[in-house]
Amino acid sequence: MIELIKKLPKAELHLHIEGSLEPELMFRLAKKNNIAIPYKDIEDVRRAYNFTNLQTFLDIYYAGANVLMTKDDFYDFYDLTLEYILKCVEDNVIHTEIFFDPQTHTARGVDFATVITGIKEALADAKEKYGITSCIIMCFLRHLSQEEAFETLEQAMAFKDDIIGVGLDSSELGNPPTKFKEVFKKAKEAGFKLVAHAGEEADFSYIYEALDVLQINRIDHGVQSVKSAALMQRLKDEQMPLTVCPNSNTKPNN
Repeated sequence: MIELIKKLPKAELHLHIEGSLEPELMFRLAKKNNIAIPYKDIEDVRRAYNFTNLQTFLDIYYAGANVLMTKDDFYDFYDLTLEYILKCVEDNVIHTEIFFDPQTHTARGVDFATVITGIKEALADAKEKYGITSCIIMCFLRHLSQEEAFETLEQAMAFKDDIIGVGLDSSELGNPPTKFKEVFKKAKEAGFKLVAHAGEEADFSYIYEALDVLQINRIDHGVQSVKSAALMQRLKDEQMPLTVCPNSNTKPNN
């Protein structure tokens, strides 16, 4: 059965590219850039990937992202993206949609263009070499302000041909979709597709807000919708897709 599943053509719709940073590359870049990370060795990092909730995932996610500092590092990001593509080839993933978080890097003085270049070039090569199609989705960090999101949207306009949509991720509790109403409105007017992480750790009211306030095209996670029969019926009636993550969304704290 496993071999049959591997052979079936698949699409991967929920992948945070910074989160795929391998422990070996994390340690090499941390040493090169003199960045302290909260792990003593590679095996310690591997153990940290057995996260139990969103925050423990974000802890290792940001620790990895913080070691990316220079333009050359983001060309290592090209290699990282290609490593991910090779896993797609192995599992017969023929289409992938990749999230990236520019604010994680621009806040540390890294230019927006530097952030996206390695990713888009690797994906272009993946299409040419392996026939794998892809899309790039830029996410706003919801623990930051809407004003900062507006700045990021403005920076993204020069790369509109490379970015299919905008999303919303990072720490969910206390950062409801309504917080980003105006920037999502502007993104929609600019022609971007809209997605949002909602109902991952917060209650299902966040899913309603994503639908009604942000007017999104897709819910990422959305697992708390099972706690509302009315919402489940609405998602069915509207044929609203959810990109649920079977591994992380079945952790004990979820």
